[in-house]
Amino acid sequence: MNAPKCLALVLMAVFLCGCANDARKEMVQVKMNATQRNAGKIAQAMLVPRGDDTSISLVIGGVPSYTTRPVRLYTYIYPGTCANQGASPAYGLNRTLITDRRFRGGVWWMSKSAPVSLSTLRASDHSLVLRTTPADGDYDIFCGDIR
Repeated sequence: MNAPKCLALVLMAVFLCGCANDARKEMVQVKMNATQRNAGKIAQAMLVPRGDDTSISLVIGGVPSYTTRPVRLYTYIYPGTCANQGASPAYGLNRTLITDRRFRGGVWWMSKSAPVSLSTLRASDHSLVLRTTPADGDYDIFCGDIR
C-alpha cells in the first residue's frame, strides 16, 4: 500500500475512533471511487447527521497531476447512483473549494455541509461527486454512492 493510501486510512480510523458511539452508529461511510481521469487514487467520505443538515468530511488521497495547487475541488450531491446519475446536481456544496493539505504525499482534507438531512439522502439513491474546477478541465475525479 502506498503512502497516500496508508495516510487516508489512518485519518479515517482516527476520525472514527474520536467519535461518540451513538454518533458512529448514525454515520455513513462512502467509498469514493476514482474515475478514469484520476485512476489509482483513493478518497473516502464520512457523512454525519447534524439536525436538518449533513456534515461531510472528505479525505482525498490524490488528484490528477494537472490540478492547480492549492487544490480546489467542487463537491456535488446528485440524485441517483454513480452508475445512473441524474442530469443535474440536487445540491452544490461549493461555498468553499480549497482543500487543506494535512500530510506530505498528496493527502488532502475537506469539510462540507449539505442542506439536507442524512436520512433524506439515504431514503433514495444519491451520489457524492468531486470535480476539478473549470480551469482544471471541470472533470469528475471521484464518485461514491450514499447508502
